[in-house]
Amino acid sequence: SRPDGQALTAGITRIAELPFDHTRRAASVLIDESRTGTRSLVLKGAPEQVLDRCVDVPAAATRTLDGLFADGRRVVAVAERATPGLTAITPADEHGLTLAGFLVFADNPKAAAKESLAKLAQLEIDVKVATGDNPQVAEKVCRDLGLTVKGAITGTEMERLSPCDFDNMVSNTTIFARVTPEQKAAVIRSARKQGRSVGFLGDGVNDALALHAADVGISVDSATDVAKDAADVVLLEKDLGVLADGVAEGRRIFTNTIKYVLMGTSSNFGNMFSAAAASAVLPFLPMLPGQILLNNLLYDTSQLAIPTDHADPEQLHAPSHWNIGFIRRFMLTFGPISSLFDFLTFGLMLGVLHAGPTEFRTGWFLESLATQTLIIFAIRTRRIPFFRSRPSAALVASTLTVIAVGVVLTLSPLAGRLGFTGLPWQFFVALAVLTVAYLVLVEITKKIFYTDPMHLAGPPVRTRGRPHRIQRRASRWRSVG
Repeated sequence: SRPDGQALTAGITRIAELPFDHTRRAASVLIDESRTGTRSLVLKGAPEQVLDRCVDVPAAATRTLDGLFADGRRVVAVAERATPGLTAITPADEHGLTLAGFLVFADNPKAAAKESLAKLAQLEIDVKVATGDNPQVAEKVCRDLGLTVKGAITGTEMERLSPCDFDNMVSNTTIFARVTPEQKAAVIRSARKQGRSVGFLGDGVNDALALHAADVGISVDSATDVAKDAADVVLLEKDLGVLADGVAEGRRIFTNTIKYVLMGTSSNFGNMFSAAAASAVLPFLPMLPGQILLNNLLYDTSQLAIPTDHADPEQLHAPSHWNIGFIRRFMLTFGPISSLFDFLTFGLMLGVLHAGPTEFRTGWFLESLATQTLIIFAIRTRRIPFFRSRPSAALVASTLTVIAVGVVLTLSPLAGRLGFTGLPWQFFVALAVLTVAYLVLVEITKKIFYTDPMHLAGPPVRTRGRPHRIQRRASRWRSVG
């Protein structure tokens, strides 16, 4: 025989063909063989569908097929029959076939896939498998990868379910086998309807509908053009570990964003309340406009390092959601604590140090700057700061540097032009005591705040419940229903 394999098709002419579709799960061709002068119909496809069209299937073939499925092999069955006089093919012609044999493929999972699935499990991501393969093959692969299988169902079984039963099935099933593209998309729509955020990873033409139905459609650079067009994200590496790392990084970024929001809302609310109260009783402005702007500039500069901060493990192992009610309660709880220590500073400056307008403004500027910036160490974690949750070095450096700059400005030659003046050492001792007391009170309040069930974050609010806002080239790949 010829080494290039062309001997297999020598003397064979293709007369007609019927391409693969997801209803038949098979493809067929009509061929003439010049050596024997016969015309035959050859069918290849999913073994279950091909065997149903065959007659006199040997018992050994069924046992062999079961063994191959149990070993996790991908199998394509081939069958044929003589069709003299036939010039075209329809699905009705695919009957009375004789099994010719099986084509067996070993599609072993990547060695790193098991570790990647373990990372996803640690992130509390529920992994489900939607495949056109046999359910036994899918279960074998999942077991080899350490993925817990809660249940498996085939597309044929799914068709018999009512809408309510279908939703329950989606929640309690891990493997969806022998499913059509429309059924993949239906599974995703059902999960989203139940409040789940769904990411779908696919690389074939048959995955386009599911990619478009998901909250985040994910494909890979080696995928078909249709799959890449339908996806929101295209990975340059075909590696589940990239997904796990991406989810962890996304959660860290979201956690740090919330730190910034909580710090800003609580501090600004407290300062606004303090400034309003002081302006109502003092015969002078409690702080000059330029001093307020300088305070905000230094305060905002310290926050530039928040993106470098670490996130606690529990902040990464569960998805977080934007909750404006939680932020509002946080602001109304911790903002007044900031105002309380502002009032204590007012009392210190007026009642103890008998400060004039310049001394008063300098004292409040320093106290406000210290409490506003140091509060980040309490806000950034539900744990005890530094002892059980260490901030990033950049965050510590930026915070301490900003406070030091504020103190130096009040003592430098620029102090007079900025409306500041030097303060006695007793003030700085009192400032240190007030700051420590402020942070201790915040820690006590934080413990109560997060223990009280009424302050827990509410149910997540879907932001992608409506059709995708992103206009993609594959927007035409939509299913009905």
